[in-house]
Amino acid sequence: MIKVLVSGAAGRMGREVVKAVVGDAETQLVGAVDKHLIGQDAGQVAGVDAQNVLIADNLAQALRASGAEVAVDFSTPQAVRANIQTMLDAGVAPVVGTTGLKQDDLDAIEQASRTAGIPVFIAPNFAIGAVLMMRFAAECAKLFDTAEIIEYHHDKKLDAPSGTAFKTAQVMRAARAGDFEHIGGDTESEGSAAPHSRGGDMGGIAIHSVRLPGYLAHQEVIFGMAGQTLSIRHDTITRECYMPGVLRAIKAVRGLQGLTYGLENIL
Repeated sequence: MIKVLVSGAAGRMGREVVKAVVGDAETQLVGAVDKHLIGQDAGQVAGVDAQNVLIADNLAQALRASGAEVAVDFSTPQAVRANIQTMLDAGVAPVVGTTGLKQDDLDAIEQASRTAGIPVFIAPNFAIGAVLMMRFAAECAKLFDTAEIIEYHHDKKLDAPSGTAFKTAQVMRAARAGDFEHIGGDTESEGSAAPHSRGGDMGGIAIHSVRLPGYLAHQEVIFGMAGQTLSIRHDTITRECYMPGVLRAIKAVRGLQGLTYGLENIL
């Protein structure tokens, strides 16, 4: 049994992780941390039987008290870097689904992981379908010179663009070993109608972020060339779709080294 602590246990994703850990024969819930619902049983908060694991508000203390071997983090972009360091300091392997991390963050986490001798696993998206979307997009990137990404998320998502869009653009550029052709004008130029509109450009790939109630998590990658377009889209219907990937990461992380970034590395 792998002893697991869940950071962000009172959140929507955290509750799903608690349920998944409780329901899997190879994992045991031993700790739960959040800034909300402190003192309540994490199992009952997640909608399953009581687990005698109360939600605490101090991550370092909870890691020490629980004896956790793996800590799953679905907290906030503002807290995740500090949380990972706290986990490493405690000798606990982090599995991180919190998005908002940029390349500088990943580089620093890689160094911290190597220094501590504790592996770290981070995935911008734990849905297997989303990983396949990125793989297909990487293949298309070898043959199309222009592409854009539109990602749609619920209005409570704190970061834009999403970690999935960021990762997708990375693998697309890596597949073609260079940037895409930039299409259109500079959105930041003088006279732009909306110079601070949500979106951005990564290596010639325009990324558009939609944040509206009614969405959960969706992404479309659109490629274009003369006379044709090709679209690859992934839709998340419920948060349950992430749990097989989370459980795979929990079971794999301790056998890894340094920072592993992306679910595709353990599929």
